[in-house]
Amino acid sequence: QVQLVESGGGLVQDGGSLRLSCATSARTDRSYTMGWFRQAPGKEREFVAGISWSGGTTNYADSVKGRFTISRDNAKNTVYLQMDSLKPEDTAVYYCAAGLTYYPGSYQGAYTYWGQGTQVTVSS
Repeated sequence: QVQLVESGGGLVQDGGSLRLSCATSARTDRSYTMGWFRQAPGKEREFVAGISWSGGTTNYADSVKGRFTISRDNAKNTVYLQMDSLKPEDTAVYYCAAGLTYYPGSYQGAYTYWGQGTQVTVSS
């Protein structure tokens, strides 16, 4: 059973930066693809970024491309989301997810395990 715990959320000003972390209990004998999703107030959960087990393949939503960077350190069983040039529109609860899929796509059904989420608030 895989457990995911997000951290690093908080309050930042427009244009600021945050780095989210996702600690996972996933064993290295299973090649889990990892993804970040977010849900803003009154909106549905949406895909933000994904990364393959090796880190060789990444995928980003158009809304964050060029501003966010996903990475992972398998030795530490941790996935990161570096968020730069944050905008008020980025305000949401951010969720870490893991799944047994080769490509880190946006389809939420491909991700089996989900964390509890961490709040990111960007002030204007």
